[in-house]
Amino acid sequence: MKSFYLTTAIDYVNGPPHLGHAYEKVLVDVIARFRRMRGDQVHFLIGTDEHGQKVQMSARKRGIPAQQYVDETAAEFRALYDRLNVSYDDFIRTTEERHQRVVREILQRLHDKGEIYRAEYHGFYSTRQEQFLLEKDRLPDGTWPEIYGEVTEIAEPNYFFKLRAYQDWLVGYLQAHEDFIFPRFRQKQVLEFLKEPLNDLCISRPRERLEWGIPLPFDEAFVTYVWFDALVNYVSGVWGEGAPRTEFWPADFHVIGKDILVPPHAVYWPIMLHAAGIELPKALLVHGWWLLKGGQKMSKSTGEVVNPLDLIDRFGVDAFRYFLIREMNVGQDSEYSFELFLSRYTSDLANDLGNLVNRALNMTGRYAGGVVPAAGVVEEPERELQALWNRTRDEAVQLCEGFQFHLALDRTFTFIKAINGYIEKRAPWKLGKSAAAADQALLRTSLATMAEALRLGVTLLAPVMPATTEKVYAALGHTPVPKWSDELQWSASLTGAKVQAGLVLFPRPEKAVGSK
Repeated sequence: MKSFYLTTAIDYVNGPPHLGHAYEKVLVDVIARFRRMRGDQVHFLIGTDEHGQKVQMSARKRGIPAQQYVDETAAEFRALYDRLNVSYDDFIRTTEERHQRVVREILQRLHDKGEIYRAEYHGFYSTRQEQFLLEKDRLPDGTWPEIYGEVTEIAEPNYFFKLRAYQDWLVGYLQAHEDFIFPRFRQKQVLEFLKEPLNDLCISRPRERLEWGIPLPFDEAFVTYVWFDALVNYVSGVWGEGAPRTEFWPADFHVIGKDILVPPHAVYWPIMLHAAGIELPKALLVHGWWLLKGGQKMSKSTGEVVNPLDLIDRFGVDAFRYFLIREMNVGQDSEYSFELFLSRYTSDLANDLGNLVNRALNMTGRYAGGVVPAAGVVEEPERELQALWNRTRDEAVQLCEGFQFHLALDRTFTFIKAINGYIEKRAPWKLGKSAAAADQALLRTSLATMAEALRLGVTLLAPVMPATTEKVYAALGHTPVPKWSDELQWSASLTGAKVQAGLVLFPRPEKAVGSK
């Protein structure tokens, strides 16, 4: 049985993790959890990109060996993802022997096939982007865009991969596989890029200039270009004897940011694989950027970044995960502001979900001795809520299948609001004061209904807010069944369950942020 194989971009360790890193890993974790719940055998790979000139320079600036520098920074990334409850199956580092061995094996294969040749390079080089530049990369006034940082003119021997020879093949492949890149408009951008002739790719750096890299197997005086090295992680993490293992490969989705689609993932990677005789991944899923208020791009170089740990420490992991997935339409950009985060936290989590949990637990304790009663008479309010659940479940699952998680959360919280509305309509606090048998029957029905509806609502939240779902299950005295599809069916499974007296999931913001 082939696993549903998911990867993220591996993070370049030239700086600490930020909001963009956290979003991508949480997004793929949500996909992984959803697919597992649907019954797939998922293999989820993340990792760190640890070679290159910027890493070498950062280590020298601190006066420590490059390996020590990447060890420390990789640990920082991994600690964040563990804190975010990211359910990865493997964490690969490009300084590991298992990765370096596969990079050298693929390089040797391409060299033996005549796909790599040596030539003199003369031109311009961006240290910040670790790439060679062309005249067309200049601005109209002759200067270089700020993204490239300091640009120097160099002349040196190097090795080149015959990228240009595969341009027509790649165009044909993309035209024949319209779903290779999600969303589709990104595929059109790649085809536009390919209207210009490709240059062969310089895949080496002289060791006299750059020591921190994987030596070429056919010339130890050179190390591998960091992008050729990094991209190989997707197969080196699942490598067998001379090829990626068939129970994993081809990958179902490489999930990446839009800034590294062209040329690395949509041009270099497919051609590298094709030339090496390795099947291509099934698809690339390309997400947008988190922007600051007013559309300003976050930037490590300017210090305009958001530290995920600040929000996690104040509001908890699941609140942070919820905000990331609720606010971003996969494939588009989204704005971040603390005010927007606080609004979501207060309205959706504290007022709607948190309030519902406490109402259900408190009223079950007050009017039923802390035991969920069996539903008695079922009338129109119950039928309406059950009908809404059936629509919500079907729509939310379908939306998740299409990566529209923000809309699935919208539907789920519409249902959660409806549960609160049902409670207002039934008013158990009034029924509890009545001695009439009919009112007592309605009271039992209302308590059973609100508990079951709450269970179902948090079941839909499980891929995004796993810890919250587990806490609510425990508070309701519920033990989930193995099949998630069964968990999504309205049932009487909570009848007789002993509930907790209360549960504070999302403290009010003034308590969560202290004196702020």
